[in-house]
Amino acid sequence: MNADPTVPYLLTVQCPDGLGVQAAVMGFLAGHQCFITESHSYGDPQTGRFFMRCVFRAGHPNMPDIETMRGHFQTVATNFGMEWALVDASRPPRVLIAVSRFGHCMNDLLNRWKSRQLHIQIPAVVSNHEDLRDLAEWHGIPFYHLPVTKETKADQERQILDLIETNEIDLVVLARYMQVLSQDMSAALSGRCINIHHSFLPSFKGARPYQQAHEKGVKLIGATAHYVTENLDEGPIIEQEVMRVDHTHTGEALVRMGRDVETVVLARAVRWHCERRVFMNNRKTVVFK
Repeated sequence: MNADPTVPYLLTVQCPDGLGVQAAVMGFLAGHQCFITESHSYGDPQTGRFFMRCVFRAGHPNMPDIETMRGHFQTVATNFGMEWALVDASRPPRVLIAVSRFGHCMNDLLNRWKSRQLHIQIPAVVSNHEDLRDLAEWHGIPFYHLPVTKETKADQERQILDLIETNEIDLVVLARYMQVLSQDMSAALSGRCINIHHSFLPSFKGARPYQQAHEKGVKLIGATAHYVTENLDEGPIIEQEVMRVDHTHTGEALVRMGRDVETVVLARAVRWHCERRVFMNNRKTVVFK
């Protein structure tokens, strides 16, 4: 069976850097009649890792289907010790949004999804509060209220993991979900859970970051989107943005401005992850924008 010429495909690769890696990938695509529409690559001299992302379509009616391509590419991948994925880029990733009581990030994601700015599906919203049920259900998205206490945290997280498995979730987005995930939960979601932190990490961790910033008289505030790891607010950073402030801004003004920044930063991180533009590189990321 041959590939559908109207469908975009996406190949991502990471492996130890070395002579001939990029040539092998490009040679494979050319040899299988692929027409490359976008390509990025980077070799990190510090970590010794090579990263590559290629978008392509059928350049000839004889280009094999994606399953055949995967089978053929395995030989190349084995020769270079690659971690790789070859996917149909037209399939929207399935995203679970977790939220508490602040709705600005969730509302922004839903708007971008509804207006097709984000190529994703949102099968469910989960929250430890009822506040945002109406917003989710207005968009036709099932809302799961899973309250949590210290005593019920393990059971509540198991319910979330069940939702993730049942709905075949590709990415979990903590859109101001004000609960610290357990180590087990963080490990289970490694590389597929993004958090928006309402400050410019690594500064002003914990509660009331904008008030901390105001008390310190900062001239820039910002937000950070990062992957969740077992170490609180120390996961690999995907995107950051800042906004200039001065002495005339109150703590409340910083909160309002900060929330605007949070929505933009989180949306970028979600889009880049779902388009497979983000690669883990030890404690950092490589992002092909």
